[in-house]
Amino acid sequence: MERDGARRCAAGRGKAGVVCEKHAVRSRLSARFVQPACCHPYCAFPLNKRELCVWSTAGQTLHLLGHKHSVSALSFGNKTEPLLLCSASHECVIVWNLAECAQKEQEGITPQGIIIGTLLGIVLHVRFSPDDQQVAVCAENRIYVLSAKNEAILAELNGHLAPVTAAEFCTWQRNVLISVSEDRSFKVWDYSTGLLIYQSGILTAYPLQSLLIDEKSKQVITGCGDGQLRIFSLITDHNYRCVARIDLKKEQEKFCNKIWKSGKESGERQNNSKLCKTSSVRPEGSVETSLSILLIEHCDCSECFCNEENIPYTLNTSYFWIGTSTGLLIINLTTFELEAFLCYKDYSGLSIQFAVSCALTKKTVNGKVLCVITSMFEDVIAVLEVNLPALVRSQQGGIFIRTSEKSLSVIARCSLSPESPLRKGLNKSKKEPSRKTLGVKSTVKDQPLVFHYKIQSSGYTAAPRMTMFSPNTNLKKNYISKRKTSVECTRKEYPLESSPPINYEREISVTCKPTPISCIQYSGDGGQLACGLVDKTVLIFDANLTDTCNVFSGHDGAVNSVGWSHDKKRLVSASEDRTVRVWSVCKNEPALILGKGMFHKAIRFAQFYFMDAFILLCCGAEFHLLSFHVDTTKDDLKQYKQRIFCKLIQKFLMASTMEITSLSAVNDFYSYIVLTAGSNRALEVFDLNEGRSTAVIPEVHSRSVHQICQNKGSAFSTQQPEAYNLFVTTAVGDGIKLWDLRTLRCERRFEGHSSRCYPCGIAISPCGRFIASGSEDNCAYIYEMHSSTFLHKLGGTQRMCRQCGFQSFISTAHHSHLGWQTPIVSALRFASIWSFGPATLRITTC
Repeated sequence: MERDGARRCAAGRGKAGVVCEKHAVRSRLSARFVQPACCHPYCAFPLNKRELCVWSTAGQTLHLLGHKHSVSALSFGNKTEPLLLCSASHECVIVWNLAECAQKEQEGITPQGIIIGTLLGIVLHVRFSPDDQQVAVCAENRIYVLSAKNEAILAELNGHLAPVTAAEFCTWQRNVLISVSEDRSFKVWDYSTGLLIYQSGILTAYPLQSLLIDEKSKQVITGCGDGQLRIFSLITDHNYRCVARIDLKKEQEKFCNKIWKSGKESGERQNNSKLCKTSSVRPEGSVETSLSILLIEHCDCSECFCNEENIPYTLNTSYFWIGTSTGLLIINLTTFELEAFLCYKDYSGLSIQFAVSCALTKKTVNGKVLCVITSMFEDVIAVLEVNLPALVRSQQGGIFIRTSEKSLSVIARCSLSPESPLRKGLNKSKKEPSRKTLGVKSTVKDQPLVFHYKIQSSGYTAAPRMTMFSPNTNLKKNYISKRKTSVECTRKEYPLESSPPINYEREISVTCKPTPISCIQYSGDGGQLACGLVDKTVLIFDANLTDTCNVFSGHDGAVNSVGWSHDKKRLVSASEDRTVRVWSVCKNEPALILGKGMFHKAIRFAQFYFMDAFILLCCGAEFHLLSFHVDTTKDDLKQYKQRIFCKLIQKFLMASTMEITSLSAVNDFYSYIVLTAGSNRALEVFDLNEGRSTAVIPEVHSRSVHQICQNKGSAFSTQQPEAYNLFVTTAVGDGIKLWDLRTLRCERRFEGHSSRCYPCGIAISPCGRFIASGSEDNCAYIYEMHSSTFLHKLGGTQRMCRQCGFQSFISTAHHSHLGWQTPIVSALRFASIWSFGPATLRITTC
């Protein structure tokens, strides 16, 4: 019986045009625990004890009779021609050909299907194989693989200790089936032989109810009754490791708070506040309920996220629907974050506000999807049409606050403006950077970066070869210093397809007493390594960690950060004693000391900026831009003393924060962008050419960001210009996030390492392909940019890995027929530092 609420747009607190109720019926059979089916333009659900209804968006209804008991599970096939429908009840399992059934009904003949199984038990779930040749039937605690053409049991899988709730075929591995059960575990089967490939442990205290296999990311997603999503890797070498765990309740509350805080106008803020309070935030005195995950399905969001020219830019990102008892959610599989949600009770025009089962179409038609839900308290079934672009755009409008309409870029693409603080700080001896040195202006509008498995170097940024052959005219003086040889060989590029460093090479103790190492930094050519220690000293080592080049002492507190100049001749260090010191690498005395009452708080971070023309340092809630100049001229009275000048150009205040927790800027090429993160969990982008803040990203992590790491590239490799707009952030207990400066969106999230209590350092490789992270489990983890799970786990340590760094290094290849050794740049070198316990440096190589 059709209800009065059918074919009407839902109105209420929700935004108009987002969801429309196309059809609603009251079944004479309890449909509370039925698996409905949906495949555009058809929706299938049971009406009574014997009748099965197939409803079409064109208004046509097909009634199928064949079951003697109530239908408990339905599923459409994966192919459209012919489109198959499988229905299961206690006494039989039937496969229907919808085209033939529709034709027979028009001819006045009762449609009939093919019975493929009988008396299998109470069926909770059915699923077709990718080629529609087999059907997986979950009956009680067994799984039957049946032929879709005749009555034949191909396999019987028995191993679960409770009813099986869902099963999925693996699309890229033949004869592989994955199932979840109320026994709180998932199993991987080879149904051709009936063997169990893998069995997980007990994952949660609640039963597992839903399952999805993502072919693109080679991952399996499981959902349970307490609203927890768990993602596991199906790659062969990963041994079904857990990639991430998502709490939908927390993600929904965090998403609502982010929308509310980022409202641009008071009216928009008020509407978002009402939406959040009614949909997610639990009122005081109410009972907290968990989100039972009923369905996990792929989501086609290609029409939802567009740039200024209406070009979609999320085609390579995986999204999936989460059907819960209170609404629908869209989760980004790469960032593990909520993109949008639809709460049933926000739309008063809907017949159902609490669902017990649901089904969704995989693909969108004109940006719309069909959804079938069954009521929890009534025997009502409703068909909803959700406008996906309208839903996403209504909630994604205020995720970040941009104060400038132009697009952001790390590479400087315009000359300095007359009012720029950088122009004021440039002294007469240093020429203003020309337009050519700022960067090549692209003729094509920048698009967000698409990650590939291999990024080959174009070589366009390499200097042209001017001399084809240069004879050796001085045979007597054929010696070359090691310093000169290493500098020359670093100009060569190493192959970008080389594997990351995983082989243990050397480990040294930097001090006699157990002293934590607070920071490390490689020089630009990879020849030296600077280490800041808690014992107030700064150490410099050579690249192979075979010798201590220099020891700098003079700070009265722990060293917080160290930074190399672009010319590798100087080093800047910041300390808890509220001072910043500039050191010359060849001398033990500091060339410049900033402090002695200049700063009211400890300096957390200091670095050289704008090709060594400035010094950036953060103090409290502001960062300072200091003009830095070294006068190397010598006078007669003080013949060997160099004169260094440093003055404050401008202070920049980060809004709504008590302290800047991290700062990052590029010094290897001209860039106007400075990134800051504060204790308010926000990230702010400053354009120093304009001298102001240009964008704010609120709620970057659940806790304060303790490190921002940009993709600064290297002299040894060539990357695409768009790759320099990528940067990563990390916070305690919230993993690592990869961001794109042009979109100000999180593009990927990395989890797998342990960082629950202490901050662990991160680093990006010079080729831009790998991310390294320290961990609390005494290991260092290496991630690939295009994968959310770690690639390698470097262990075997006794202390916590707290800091990580990448470096290009030089190895030698002996050529016997030439009689001499040729230095070549071969790969990456990775160093990790353990802060608790003996001060130790460890190096691993390829």
